[in-house]
Amino acid sequence: MKYDIVVIGAGIQGAGVAQAAAAAGYSVLVVEQTAPAAGTSSKSSKLIHGGLRYLESAQFGLVRESLRERALLLRLAPELVKLRPLHIPVYENSTRTALTIRTGLSLYATLSGFDRNSLFRQLPHAEWDQLTGLNQQGLKAVFRYNEAQTDDAALTRAVLQSAVLLGADLSMPARFVGAERNGQCCKVDIETDAGQQQSISCRVLVNCAGPWATEVLSNIKPAVKHPPVELVQGSHLLLPPLLSQYFYLEAPSDQRAVFVLPWEGKLMVGTTEKPYQGRPDLAYCSEQEQAYLLATLKHYFPALALDDTQVETFAGLRVLPKSDKAAFGRSRDVIFSVDDEHHPRVLSVMGGKLTTYRATAEAALARIMPSLPTKERRADTRLVSLIPVH
Repeated sequence: MKYDIVVIGAGIQGAGVAQAAAAAGYSVLVVEQTAPAAGTSSKSSKLIHGGLRYLESAQFGLVRESLRERALLLRLAPELVKLRPLHIPVYENSTRTALTIRTGLSLYATLSGFDRNSLFRQLPHAEWDQLTGLNQQGLKAVFRYNEAQTDDAALTRAVLQSAVLLGADLSMPARFVGAERNGQCCKVDIETDAGQQQSISCRVLVNCAGPWATEVLSNIKPAVKHPPVELVQGSHLLLPPLLSQYFYLEAPSDQRAVFVLPWEGKLMVGTTEKPYQGRPDLAYCSEQEQAYLLATLKHYFPALALDDTQVETFAGLRVLPKSDKAAFGRSRDVIFSVDDEHHPRVLSVMGGKLTTYRATAEAALARIMPSLPTKERRADTRLVSLIPVH
């Protein structure tokens, strides 16, 4: 079997690359070992957002791109991506003052091109009582702005379905065994769930295996170098529907951003950022992470009746550049790594954001164009509607 592109992994990045490649007219095979969005892409904060917190680390390009992609997804996937009003309370002892928050939100609106969905307002004191349960002792200001929420796994399935409708093939469940590259192509070996071995030839292998990306690379010959990366765990809690409004809070212990969001009949609280070592499929929310998130929630909503037996948890892993810096301050730009800058046969796509998967896919395609033939474009992903898979 021969393809222009073989994509390893059917998370949001793999689905996005498959959609972009199929839309551009290429023959594509997606190899997925379990199910779409089985890894990190089903364990996010469920937000399609611009990344307000990334303004603090001056990642203006990422925020601008994220806001542009958010606006696009609100149009292309109205059943899957919906606006939600988030509230940012500012207290006497908050690290970020009301002026800082106002400045940040103003810059956010500017980077969006003053899109109407990026406008914000400061709530007058008379409306604070509408924020049920919020601690008002020392409260100085409350801001309301919009972000979008999604079912991350459902969005991934919709993007993958779009890729298949545009002509991509899917082998699932199937395990990537290894690959051998040469100057002309890659020979990719996979094993189906039934134990059947297959060898596939492709012009370019795209590694979108998420937390398993380095494991995939270790099974490619000759060996492929890649920049040093590490896994960072993000854990979330799912609680009974204790609140009906959406909040963006500052964790009192370390001033990190924590979201408190109603989601599918529950209250979701997250996320954490903890270096992770070990098998990706064994990640779980630790007792310390659970205590950290519950303490943050209790700090802002002291009257909530929390029962530990009603707490569900989930944990996902993100790939970040290896660094001595805290995860919170590191770049969230996607990491592209190729075996050959001029004629790539292997491209690894590591990290990236759920929100910017489409832009990431287009950038990935641009990186491997030198190794691909000219094809007639089938579609433009900026115009392709995303329909839920039922």
